[in-house]
Amino acid sequence: MKVLTTLLVISVSLQLFAQGKTNQADEYYATLNYPMAIQSYEKYISKSGKSDQEVATKLANSYYFTNDYLKARIWYNKVYQMQGDGMDEQLFIRMIACIKANKDYENANQLIKSYYAKNTQRLKMMAFQKNQLDSLKTEVESIVNLQINTDKADFGPMYFGNQLLFSSSRVSEQTSENIYEWNAQPYLNLYVATQNKNNGQLSNVKDFLTNANTDFHDATIAVSSDLRTIYFTRNKLKKSKLATDAQGESTIEILKGTIMNNEIIDIVALDFNSSEYSCGHPTLSANGKLLYFVSNMPGGFGETDIYVAEVFADGLTNTPVNLGPIINTAGREMFPYVQGDSLYFASDGHFGLGGLDIFQSKISGKTNYSIPENLGDPINSNLDDFSLIINMEDRSGYFASNRNGGKGDDDIYYFNLKELPKFIAFSGEVRSKNDNSLLPNTTIKLYDLFHDLVLETKSNEKGEYDFELPLNSQFTAEFSKEDYSTENLEIATPAEVKDQPGNNVLLTSFKAIIEKDGDKEKIKVDPIYFEYNKWDITPQAVTELDKVLFAMEKFPNLKIKIEAHTDSRGSDKYNLKLSDSRAKSTMDYLISKGISPERIESAIGYGETRPKNGCTNGARCSEEEFLLNRRSDFIIISK
Repeated sequence: MKVLTTLLVISVSLQLFAQGKTNQADEYYATLNYPMAIQSYEKYISKSGKSDQEVATKLANSYYFTNDYLKARIWYNKVYQMQGDGMDEQLFIRMIACIKANKDYENANQLIKSYYAKNTQRLKMMAFQKNQLDSLKTEVESIVNLQINTDKADFGPMYFGNQLLFSSSRVSEQTSENIYEWNAQPYLNLYVATQNKNNGQLSNVKDFLTNANTDFHDATIAVSSDLRTIYFTRNKLKKSKLATDAQGESTIEILKGTIMNNEIIDIVALDFNSSEYSCGHPTLSANGKLLYFVSNMPGGFGETDIYVAEVFADGLTNTPVNLGPIINTAGREMFPYVQGDSLYFASDGHFGLGGLDIFQSKISGKTNYSIPENLGDPINSNLDDFSLIINMEDRSGYFASNRNGGKGDDDIYYFNLKELPKFIAFSGEVRSKNDNSLLPNTTIKLYDLFHDLVLETKSNEKGEYDFELPLNSQFTAEFSKEDYSTENLEIATPAEVKDQPGNNVLLTSFKAIIEKDGDKEKIKVDPIYFEYNKWDITPQAVTELDKVLFAMEKFPNLKIKIEAHTDSRGSDKYNLKLSDSRAKSTMDYLISKGISPERIESAIGYGETRPKNGCTNGARCSEEEFLLNRRSDFIIISK
């Protein structure tokens, strides 16, 4: 059953139209009455002995949308024989899903290699996903088909306090028994059930709230953490009737409401809904500030894409953003769910086992997603697996599937994960880079991917540190000590228990990079050489300037002023101008390397006006004595 998985793509058509000799079949196809469309197309082919590309495509789709993958494969193959690797990518993805549904994986993989031969980026991603899937070791302990499943469609579970919400085409007590012509089942409605925390089973199933269900589709719901605000999917209605466009088609949309006194009040459609496309399958981030959903709006990558919109304090949402080509494909991406820094979703466009598979992608920042990884068997099967939710605190969750052995159409399954060690020991020493001495009482701050502080500690009296970190996670450890540099250590913990000792960190002493010049402190550098009569930065100068750059990078509060000096040879005016050009050239180099201009108070050349010895105009001095005056100083003004 693919009501919500395909409803987003095709919508509901209420208008009949004819096309040539297959007019009756085309009418059934246009109104999503696929069983009757199949009969009519097969009858036409039997009588005429013809099956052109259009008929073959529509017949393939009709079998596909009624889950007869074996026959759908036959007709998609006919289309492929006509079009080869020029076949529409969405049709190709459906064909591959049918081939894998019949577990002909080797053939499917060969076709994928041929079809994407010129799309190297796509092939690399799918190769990565295949290798990951082939080497996957499942954490799933057990999977149980729920007792409350019926012979109708049951899917879309969502946590609701100690209860569970889900979508189903079972007969509702609140609505009429309208039949959805596509699959000859009642329209979808929302239900709530009591959850048994010990075994995951559900009981006491009843309609969700008193006014959550209509005579048409009501499904897939998201709930805020306080259980007051909800987002749910519904057919676009007008005065309790399907709202249709000029072509007689109705979309689905996401509505928002507030739960009060066992009903939904203040129901409004979100601003990004449209009569031109569908939106559905909402889910919220843990803090409620991001709303993920699915849509076939223009400008996407495939049949349905996953989008995200920011939710503001006043409840309004901003313009949705497509999650991009790492997540979305030419196929269907659906049923997003966010848990911590993981995005779970269903897809038939990524490399999988057949039909819709469930994938996991790590979220970093607001817009970065890792290559989705297939959750593998037994969560995924050769048929459709989707709408996963997971509670990592008790390592359990639910998902839906139309896999073989179920009770009916789509069934909801409960699973729990093996109890695995969750942490590893991460340890090391903090030492001085200058003399390798141990540095006790060094402050250590640990930040997660969102740069939130998760731990603050200090090295012990021996300069040693150790703490426990969760598996398969990423952190940044910041090491700081007064009069020493601040150093960052990027940490990526393994997926399996493997303690990581020996992570030694070296801090640079501030005293080691400065020198005293009377009552001034300067960054310690050797003479900076310029070519005669020039102020361009030479390779020899870069070596010394990089010492200044190092000091300013390691001590981010450091501010300096630059002074350039010459010896007394040459005219006073010439030396003044030349040294000033060299000072400013030096400043420009540091800025070009990322040093903020605000950290350089000035860059001034003083020519021969500030000698360090008696080698002034007319004096007879050695080259070494002249060299002492030919210098650049980087004077520290604050630290």
